[in-house]
Amino acid sequence: MATFLYKLGRLAFRRRHFVALIWVALLTLAGVGAASAPAAGSTSFSIPGVEAQKAFDLLEQRFPGASADGATGRIVFKAPEGEKMTDAANRATVEKTVKTLGDGSEVVSVTDPFTTGAVSKDGTVAYTSVKYDAPGMELTDPTRQALEKAGDDARATGLTVDVGGDALQAGAEPGAIGEAVGLAIAAVVLVITLGSLVAAGLPLLTAIIGVGIGVSTITALAKALDLGDTTSTLALMIGLAVGIDYALFIVSRYRSELAEGRDREEAVGRATGTAGSAVVFAGLTVVIALAGLAVVNVPMLTKMGLAAAGTVVVAVLIALTMIPALLGYAGRRIRATGEKRTKAAGRAGQTAQDGRGKPARPGPGVRWASFVIRRPAAVLLLGVLGLGAIAVPATQLELGLPDDGSQPTSTTQRRAYDLLSEGFGPGFNGPLMIVVDAKDSDDPKAAATSVTDGIKDLEDVVTVTPAMFNKAGDTATITVIPDSKPSSTRTEDLVHAIRGQGADVRTDTGAQVLVTGTTAMNIDFSQKLNDALVPYLALVVGLAFLLLIVVFRSVLVPLKAALGFLLSVLAALGAVVAVFQWGWLGGLIGVEETGPIMSMMPIFMVGVVFGLAMDYEVFLVTRMREAYVHGESPSQAVVTGFRHSAKVVAAAAIIMMAVFGGFISSSESMIKMIGFGLAIAVFFDAFIVRMAIVPAVLALLGKKAWWLPKWLDRVLPNVDVEGEGLRTADGSASSKDDDEDRALVRA
Repeated sequence: MATFLYKLGRLAFRRRHFVALIWVALLTLAGVGAASAPAAGSTSFSIPGVEAQKAFDLLEQRFPGASADGATGRIVFKAPEGEKMTDAANRATVEKTVKTLGDGSEVVSVTDPFTTGAVSKDGTVAYTSVKYDAPGMELTDPTRQALEKAGDDARATGLTVDVGGDALQAGAEPGAIGEAVGLAIAAVVLVITLGSLVAAGLPLLTAIIGVGIGVSTITALAKALDLGDTTSTLALMIGLAVGIDYALFIVSRYRSELAEGRDREEAVGRATGTAGSAVVFAGLTVVIALAGLAVVNVPMLTKMGLAAAGTVVVAVLIALTMIPALLGYAGRRIRATGEKRTKAAGRAGQTAQDGRGKPARPGPGVRWASFVIRRPAAVLLLGVLGLGAIAVPATQLELGLPDDGSQPTSTTQRRAYDLLSEGFGPGFNGPLMIVVDAKDSDDPKAAATSVTDGIKDLEDVVTVTPAMFNKAGDTATITVIPDSKPSSTRTEDLVHAIRGQGADVRTDTGAQVLVTGTTAMNIDFSQKLNDALVPYLALVVGLAFLLLIVVFRSVLVPLKAALGFLLSVLAALGAVVAVFQWGWLGGLIGVEETGPIMSMMPIFMVGVVFGLAMDYEVFLVTRMREAYVHGESPSQAVVTGFRHSAKVVAAAAIIMMAVFGGFISSSESMIKMIGFGLAIAVFFDAFIVRMAIVPAVLALLGKKAWWLPKWLDRVLPNVDVEGEGLRTADGSASSKDDDEDRALVRA
């Protein structure tokens, strides 16, 4: 591996014009494709195999044209103080709103609150529901805007009017501001770390090119592959973070090779062969983690994972080819200020000194590593106990999909939710739809009546509507209004209770009872993700464990890496629960309403954070492995690894935290939760697990850390990540290549 990448790096360096031209052409091609591609809109959402989805599919067959899984918009009206919605003027406003909505596109039906009884008992609150022919994620922007405009027009008459429902976008997605802030912080960190504007600019440039190719390709294929905006957002977030990090590690290693006196082409080759090998395997772990989302069997997640994985592959290829090419253009300007003087002193046989003529102090990475190997047990115990304590709240994790009740109070969705709860009760925000499939029943009407009577006897039920049959008379729908809010555990218990009764109904009447609706779909989605978490974790960690055995030629080092990752993820989940579910310190990041943790959060964090955590493991420990293979003692190898890699790993972690942290400023609770969870997970994994627990464990294990059974050593391929095969390579380029380099520098 190292030898192949060494040759690839030197080839890209010598053929820099051709390599740069290829990547610019690919970026242009992707950009043209994205610009000329038809608009895709939002991706469809389905969950194969769950009961709620089966009910929707059944309704599509038995109630053709009814759009059972179509979005629902809701406009809630409240009369001014001392008035009622039944007053003539207020009633006229509502009726005008109903007529306006009925003329809109994608609209199936609009209810009149005065004919359906959707007026509160005290007459102060009323609501109208709008049924659309497409799911909420597939509605067009003009349709949503028409719904909002109808609310604005009614509000202008003096009524309190707010709009909610899944037809309305939940909130603003993170935009260019968050991305710009993340890039600005990344630029500052790179300049501080590398000490050169040119060196700092290369990772940013290549990351932007890689993300540009990835996101543009996703946009170009969005219509054909049914990819939504969230797919591009994830690819952008992951691609930007890993693109900067991978380039940073190769540039940093290149500068180290230059400092040892090698000419530029040789330094590029060795940097690509060693750090580039780490980039390849780190990228593979990220790809495994993202592509593994297909295990969940939710098409939307599968597409998001594969698209983001493709962007990571592009980032790896750019780091291995375009970075060496750009280093050829950069010349000697890649060095940090003052580095040339230090190198000259080293060549003269002098010891690097500070301004007072004393030997220069070792860097903070060396001092920290030396401290850890002197007190490994204490550091290990403190790190494990600290993360373990932070992980405790994760034992109380409650999963769900946040509804409009979790939105900030400044949003119209939240105000509509509160108005509806005030006038009718919280359960009206999440009605359940019961589907009775009586095709195999001898008496469909009796079966539907049995279902209705059974539900009325359950706890937490406010209203049960009479059964409505289709034309064939073999399928009925029943609407149930719970007493509790959609995201509560009581509502979830009610869904399970209805399904439990359905088994008895089928035995007695032959009819099948299915529970669906947005609330039931959310419950089923959460359960499906929860059931898939363990298989997904086993697949991802298992494959990465095997990959790391090949990289490190050790059993204990990959095992330690996997256990450390689990500890950091559990601690991050504990922090998420404490902030977003319990409300601890939530005010500091703008958490206005606590509630269940987004059901995608655990599996999403496992997928994303695992890949990034293994990045730090590979970059940090491969340098230790390299030093150990080259003859250093285990303890000294730990210090050497920190001297060369700790500063760069810390910078990479800060950059990732900045990219993810930009999402915390979002007003939308789910995006805020994702940003916080990923940022805090990177902090725990990089600075506590990799910087403290890992060196402590390696110090305690000593040579045993690199133990590998002989039979396994014979079976495993030798990928030579540490670059042992390069030690015999010629340390200097030919005189012809030197002349070419000098001519390029002068140019």
